[in-house]
Amino acid sequence: MAIFGIFKKNKKGSIQDIKLAPDFDAEEQEIPADILAKVSEEPEKEKKKTEDKKDQEEELFTCTGCNEQFPVSEMKRNLYVCPKCGKHHRISARRRIRGLVDPGTFRRLRCDVSFIDPLGYPDYEDKIKALKEKTGLDEGVLAGVGEIEGHKAVIAVMGSEFLMGSMGIAVGEKITNAFEVADKLNLPIIIFTASGGARMQEGILSLMQMAKTSAAAKKFSENGGLYIAVETHPTTGGVSASFATLADITLAEPGALIGFAGPRVIEQTIGQKLPEGFQRAEYLQDHGFIDGIVNRNDMRDELSHILSLHIRKRRPTL
Repeated sequence: MAIFGIFKKNKKGSIQDIKLAPDFDAEEQEIPADILAKVSEEPEKEKKKTEDKKDQEEELFTCTGCNEQFPVSEMKRNLYVCPKCGKHHRISARRRIRGLVDPGTFRRLRCDVSFIDPLGYPDYEDKIKALKEKTGLDEGVLAGVGEIEGHKAVIAVMGSEFLMGSMGIAVGEKITNAFEVADKLNLPIIIFTASGGARMQEGILSLMQMAKTSAAAKKFSENGGLYIAVETHPTTGGVSASFATLADITLAEPGALIGFAGPRVIEQTIGQKLPEGFQRAEYLQDHGFIDGIVNRNDMRDELSHILSLHIRKRRPTL
């Protein structure tokens, strides 16, 4: 498993890393032929929506934290973080990717999973088709290979806009595939989690994805890969009980709800009042569950810094 946070200072006061993860180096990496088909040839392009017209009319966005109103265009530029109170509002998977990776470097992983409705759930297929059209996603996670300030990584972002990022068969397969591609490419993997948990429409098959993704994370770790999880609001249920909490480095956005069951369910079950802020990122950091809380606008710099610390640089040849 990759090591982070074990450092020493040299005489000049700068930080030198003692142990580096053996999972990747700084040189440009060629994609092996056996997984070429899994990486799209074209970079991810921004999908134009009718919201662009609304921006021209200066549609207002009301922050649920402070009730202040701001132009939607300003909120987009600020990645939907309130300029006044700092509340982190939900953001789409596509917009998060655009705000994170170097322009033109993100290429989506090809992982086609046929639609499955094991329970014959009413209107389930129609709902999935409608969400695909509305969000531009083919499932509840967007995964690909991209660069963050020149550091290449496999990046997977769960989309709360797609059935609340719930994990079913397709999401489980895409997360597992992302780990496998990162392993074969000798790259670190970064996963942004946002999920209500297992997808009830797929019954026990959705619960099986917990074991599947956990096994993929373990194998990746055993092979020396660096896994960074960024837990966003909310990260709950089967996702929090599997791959989301198995990372080498676990970061979170401010105020994110992280846990298995929600606070209200827990209180009703145990018959006790929970501590203030229970299951929020700040509470979990105070109790050692989260390594760091990072503002969304600082996330790109923070991840770039972490990746740079774990690069095994080659010595110059004489």
